[in-house]
Amino acid sequence: MGGERADTCDLKWWGLTDKGPFRKNNEDAFLALTFDQYDLRLLGKEGEADFELGDFVFAVSDGMGGANAGEFASRIAISRITERFPKQYRTEAIKQPGAHEAALVRLFEVIHAEMTVMGMHYEECRGMGATLSLMWLTPGMGYFCHAGDSRIYHLPGGGEDIIQLTEDHTHVGWLFRQGKINEREARFHEGRHMLQMAMGGRHSDISPQVGSVEIKPGDRFVFCTDGLIEGLWDNTINRLVRNPPPRLAGEQPARRLLKEALNESGRDNTTVIVLEFPA
Repeated sequence: MGGERADTCDLKWWGLTDKGPFRKNNEDAFLALTFDQYDLRLLGKEGEADFELGDFVFAVSDGMGGANAGEFASRIAISRITERFPKQYRTEAIKQPGAHEAALVRLFEVIHAEMTVMGMHYEECRGMGATLSLMWLTPGMGYFCHAGDSRIYHLPGGGEDIIQLTEDHTHVGWLFRQGKINEREARFHEGRHMLQMAMGGRHSDISPQVGSVEIKPGDRFVFCTDGLIEGLWDNTINRLVRNPPPRLAGEQPARRLLKEALNESGRDNTTVIVLEFPA
């Protein structure tokens, strides 16, 4: 799909994942797809397209669990989106306000229930869980749903500060949102990885965060797992996407972020998707 339209496009995307130099396997996964009422198609790691193709879905997931369960968990979370995202979602959602968000909550609940059951009945899946941060894109609007501590950032086209759309579902994230600690204190807090909500795992119930954002030409979005955050501050993410230094200016934006995060930390798997809506 990338490269089909050289003259104009509504959306560009770049996605990358890396296990990092210290991990044996990659427990992260990401997804890019487009769909309409007739068909659903997976997209490549990068490309450009317009909304004549249909709506778009982008998501990142970070798995957790013993042995290979974490790797399995993130793959399940991502694959179930393509299996469970009914073609009628788009036509149904157009009919009534709030239907996009309600459809995403139902999707998350179904995936969570399936992962929980698998964790209970299969020893190799014991304790299996995953974060999941997803956005459903329609012309002019993005609808997001989220559980865990992966993130979706909005970089408005007008040049305003970067905005974290999703909330980290950790006690540390709550402390930060309440203004009780700053970004530096949150980043180095010993409890920053202790999730209070995730898909599957030992979480008996979920109440995913849902929301929407108006999309304007010039806007960008960054989806990432916590491996990126371990290496980069929010203002660094903003700078690398908008105004990269000369040594990185020739790289596509997801690779800039991935390279710098691995250089600064690299302790964890790192996954990033960058979306751009050309002005």
